[in-house]
Amino acid sequence: MTGFVVDEPRRLPGVLITLDGPGGVGKSTAALLVAETLKATGVPVHATTQPSRAPLGELARHSTDTYHGMALACLCAADRHHQLATEILPALREGTLVVCDRYLASSLVLQGLDGLSAEAVWHLNHGVYRPDLSFILTGAPEIIDARLRARGGHSRFERAEDSSERETALYAQAVVELHNRGWPVASLDATANSPDTIATAIVSRLHHVLNEKSTACL
Repeated sequence: MTGFVVDEPRRLPGVLITLDGPGGVGKSTAALLVAETLKATGVPVHATTQPSRAPLGELARHSTDTYHGMALACLCAADRHHQLATEILPALREGTLVVCDRYLASSLVLQGLDGLSAEAVWHLNHGVYRPDLSFILTGAPEIIDARLRARGGHSRFERAEDSSERETALYAQAVVELHNRGWPVASLDATANSPDTIATAIVSRLHHVLNEKSTACL
């Protein structure tokens, strides 16, 4: 890690949790279950995804065959900054719990697959809001790959023959990278545990964060 430090934006009343992991690992299913579980208990929840559903995000999502390297990295970073300003931060200011399917860890991995350094990704994402909890879902590459092939790849990254093995290795590096930069990050094995078990573990961790925030506001 070099000396570059991302500015720490002011912490807001709401809670941001992010889920990242290799294609086919089940993060979207887990994110949905977490949001549904929390809503059922009365917690105000806003579920979202990256790239966003805004025009810029849709361009990044559906153009991985067209854009590569720095061009794609800039698209993804620009969409993240825009989504933070227009969707995520306003929700956090209102005290909402935001569940985001993919965040900065995915950029570290996918842009890493395109040959960019972690330092380049951090520079493009300078000043992004640090999640209250960042979960990395991972597991055995061969099991993840079987799931991915069963549903089909959504991007050129997922269609690559060795995508699961390479992504799993890079996500392990991303966990270290995030931890070294002070992000609260946890790895969860999504091949040995069911989506319900993963969601339960995430919600359990979240209740601790919500209790701490509630206590801090007293």
